[in-house]
Amino acid sequence: MTIKIKRFDIAEHLETEEDIKMFLQEAAKNGNASEFVHALGTAARAKSMTDIANKVGVSRTSLYKSLEEDSNPSFLTVSKVLEAVGCRLSVC
Repeated sequence: MTIKIKRFDIAEHLETEEDIKMFLQEAAKNGNASEFVHALGTAARAKSMTDIANKVGVSRTSLYKSLEEDSNPSFLTVSKVLEAVGCRLSVC
């Protein structure tokens, strides 16, 4: 008998905008820029990458590429995705 272990995906556990907000705050506070972009991609997947891409005004494929590991999205893209997932950028 073979046991298949499902890979853990945090996106499946980000159920509310508050969950996403706290997740992104933690990534911004404790991660580097690359880790934050990865977390933003995870948040977009949690909300539906297709819906977020439509709100941002890009194709789903383009959004995946913009938020994949080691990508370097523009500030405008990051800002639009943050807004689309129900967050906003603030400086303290």
